[in-house]
Amino acid sequence: MQVDFNESRTRQNLMRAFAGECQARQRYYQAALIAQQQKLIGIERMLRFTAEQEERHAMVFWKLMQEAAGQEIQIEAGYPASVFTDIQQLLDSSAAEEEKESGQIYPEFAQIAAEEGFAEAAAKFRMIGEVEKSHNERFAYYGGLMRAGKLFRSDSTEEVWICLNCGHIHIGSEPPRECPVCKAEQGYFLREKEAPFTS
Repeated sequence: MQVDFNESRTRQNLMRAFAGECQARQRYYQAALIAQQQKLIGIERMLRFTAEQEERHAMVFWKLMQEAAGQEIQIEAGYPASVFTDIQQLLDSSAAEEEKESGQIYPEFAQIAAEEGFAEAAAKFRMIGEVEKSHNERFAYYGGLMRAGKLFRSDSTEEVWICLNCGHIHIGSEPPRECPVCKAEQGYFLREKEAPFTS
């Protein structure tokens, strides 16, 4: 039997998730600005891409709270104060937060929603949890490259790099310091396999 939504833990969990996704969106947007200032344009675009996904997650949770329209929902939750200016720290803290969401928070919220009879909310928590897992992997991947000094270096001399500014393709163990076509700095280069809309 379904619990009354306005008496449910699911209502509070939806508000916590909404608040968390809004904050994640803003954290990643701020991190993108820092990456942009540091001329790490590939990292900046990855962070903006992820921030936009977090905004869409917030919208999903917001829509599921329609039965509580006009109410004030009291929640208690901890949120990360990842106010770093170092990209490595931003990536590491973001990966850790995404791991917590995907491995602990959203599975628990899904279980509670299912037990209270809110199948749609349970499904959304599970599905968004899977997306958050991909965010964790994304942040961990780029954090690992930076830590290993391989953001712009590969063990392969056949690595394919793409300039995100003009699309120039470069093959080698590292991209040029400056794109020979458009003169964009090295921070505009990504491995082609990481760039959106490539084969």
